[in-house]
Amino acid sequence: MSGNQNSPRDIQAEGALKAWGFLIILALIWGSSFILIKRGLEVFSPGEVGAFRIVAAGLVLLPLSIPRLKNLNKRQVKNLIIVGLVGSFIPAFLFAKAQTQLSSSLTGVFNAMTPLFVVIIGALFFRSRITKRNAIGLLIALVGVILLLIVKEGSVFGTFTDINSYAFFVLLACACYGVNLNIIKYRFVELKPVAITAISLLMVLPAALIYLFAFTDFSFKLTQVEGAVEAAGYLTLLGVLGTALALILFNIMVKVATPVFASSVTYLIPIVAIMWGLFDGEVLLLGHYFGIMAVIFGVWIGNKK
Repeated sequence: MSGNQNSPRDIQAEGALKAWGFLIILALIWGSSFILIKRGLEVFSPGEVGAFRIVAAGLVLLPLSIPRLKNLNKRQVKNLIIVGLVGSFIPAFLFAKAQTQLSSSLTGVFNAMTPLFVVIIGALFFRSRITKRNAIGLLIALVGVILLLIVKEGSVFGTFTDINSYAFFVLLACACYGVNLNIIKYRFVELKPVAITAISLLMVLPAALIYLFAFTDFSFKLTQVEGAVEAAGYLTLLGVLGTALALILFNIMVKVATPVFASSVTYLIPIVAIMWGLFDGEVLLLGHYFGIMAVIFGVWIGNKK
């Protein structure tokens, strides 16, 4: 045997190292998305932030999407339009709208509910089964969400009259992701994940371009408003790294490791988002920490195999 050949143990260790590397990179990218949205909103409207995010992601993936168009049938095109809408387009606008009244750190925590929405949507519309563990996790996470909704300055927990309704934009985005992942799981057996990501973004790219340049003041702000170029730079990072590249890395990680390991990025994203928020001067109250722990613990219980 040649001396430069790797043993099975070495290969396994190398694969584990790659998987952990992808996990950490993804957590940093996705966890930083919320502070980038916040920076974009300092100049641009929620609609402009959402549309530009899609434009940046769709344009950077054109080399991957256009060559694959010729191999699609009508059913795939229809499903890819739906995936583009619920997996990227609509959530981009919802997250931007939510962060006009919600801190970036708490938005990151609410985003952790996505795996549980995958379970709920799957049970309601795709005939998958909710287990007892899923139900327990949902209940615990729901308690955490309620705590996060009602906490306010000057009290530990607040009351139901203090609910920040903008959090529901994030939960609606999580529900969109739940629909998206179930569609990919049950209706795209024949397409590779990278192709799904690239083509679905291409499907919604024209709508984002038309809205951004025909129905908003984005072009005017970009040339006339101080700080607009810098804000657009943050949004470019958001689209290219936080949407396009991150989705490709996630798909690679699923192959290098396992879907269960890949899903653990869900628990790291809120930590990164909270760190960025605290660094940026956001304040978390005692009740927030109770809610955060309940959400993450509930998602862990409900998503555990």
